[in-house]
Amino acid sequence: MKSFLVIGLGRFGRHLAEKLMELGNEVMVIDQDEERVARLAPVVTAVCVGDCRDEQVLASLGVRNFDVCFVCVRDDFQCSLEATENLKELGAKCIVARADQEKQMKFLYKLGADYVVHTEMDMAFRVAIRFSSRNVFDYFELTPRYAIIEIETPQEWEGHTVAEVDVRRRYNVNILGIKRGEEIVPLLDPGYRFLPDTHLIIAGDKESGLHLSNQK
Repeated sequence: MKSFLVIGLGRFGRHLAEKLMELGNEVMVIDQDEERVARLAPVVTAVCVGDCRDEQVLASLGVRNFDVCFVCVRDDFQCSLEATENLKELGAKCIVARADQEKQMKFLYKLGADYVVHTEMDMAFRVAIRFSSRNVFDYFELTPRYAIIEIETPQEWEGHTVAEVDVRRRYNVNILGIKRGEEIVPLLDPGYRFLPDTHLIIAGDKESGLHLSNQK
């Protein structure tokens, strides 16, 4: 379980907070709009009504204690910049900021964002990967080199164990879990034997993962 701070409760921030909670995490949200905060109060771990541009307000939340702080402010780029800068100065471990335009990304990085999410660009990239690769069912880019990818279990692995396939050394990826229908089971046992009709959640080198997805 991880702890997250979500700043800004527009559609993106709201859906992000809800999904993070569904995945079993602790989530605190902050927004100036009392109504937006009240709607999420029954769903998330903690809430705050306040101005994210105010460094004292963010300091009171203990931003150093969160694994990731998300800046999801929309329609006010200056506010997003100030929130990102404040988080950096307060020592936030990891800052993920949202950008609506490509040119905004460089400013957010300069002010301390560790990652910047460009919603339209990222979605277009994921859709392109999803439909151009033979057996990719979902894709999330972590950095230009590394990604998390959901793929179909390669036929040649079926009946073999994780140790026998030697996935990490031979393919330069790690298996995070196995997906059966909508259920994801974390995979930690090297003795697990690969089965047909299952998906794998893998993380590692992007090119290696996409190449692996096209083996079947």
